[in-house]
Amino acid sequence: MTEMTLSGINVLLTRPAAQSAALASAITGLGGNVCELPLIEIEPVTDVAACETIKSMILNLDHYYAAIFISTNAARMGMQWIDRYWPQLPVGLSAYAVGPGTAQVLKEFDWPVFVSDKGVTSEDLLALPGLRQVDGKKIALFRGVGGRELLAETLRERGAAVDYLELYHRHTPDYSQNVLADLIHDQHVNAIVVSSAQILDVLLHSLHQDVARLTTIPLIVPSERVRQRALDAGIHIVINAGGADEGAVIKSLKAIAPAIRPTL
Repeated sequence: MTEMTLSGINVLLTRPAAQSAALASAITGLGGNVCELPLIEIEPVTDVAACETIKSMILNLDHYYAAIFISTNAARMGMQWIDRYWPQLPVGLSAYAVGPGTAQVLKEFDWPVFVSDKGVTSEDLLALPGLRQVDGKKIALFRGVGGRELLAETLRERGAAVDYLELYHRHTPDYSQNVLADLIHDQHVNAIVVSSAQILDVLLHSLHQDVARLTTIPLIVPSERVRQRALDAGIHIVINAGGADEGAVIKSLKAIAPAIRPTL
């Protein structure tokens, strides 16, 4: 008999288009309902000069001690670049992932992949043994254009030379003013999944003066940092899933399901 532990849960997924299929399938498979409104769009870098810079760094990947990937997007696009110029990975190169979902993508390559089991923040990654003693070592950091500087700054303070490989841009979709608020109302949304601080910011901005409508809707976030950011913005029920991967989100949804169902 199929487990229906998410019956009565109407979940809004907000991550980029085409990246929620597995999670949506898992939720519906457990009896929940899903609606999607991507609050961030991901576009690969196409500028000729930027692509030449990336190519140059990829060709010199054998000079690096480690490659760090800060998201599944960075992992997927980074692996495409690497696969284009390295039929076999450079000997001795290790991969570090921010979160188990990113690690899973990287494990498609035959190389050591390290990920913290403590959390999905830069701080958790920096606590891994292999990134503590990096004086004199070169590290390639795969990410989107812009973002937190803590990871690179801390590694540089520890003596490493850190190069950014910025592979994609993030854009906010151009929705009409009330589309998010109307969707939450019309679809009777009673749980929202947010996978990054930037998506949270777009969510808050999109609701404008309607943030109060989130007072009774649980918001599932990937880390304590994002949880605190949501609380500071006035959202009342914020659950730190400890990751943005499918398993972490499903676990959190199961935990809040009993409290949601009686209000349906």
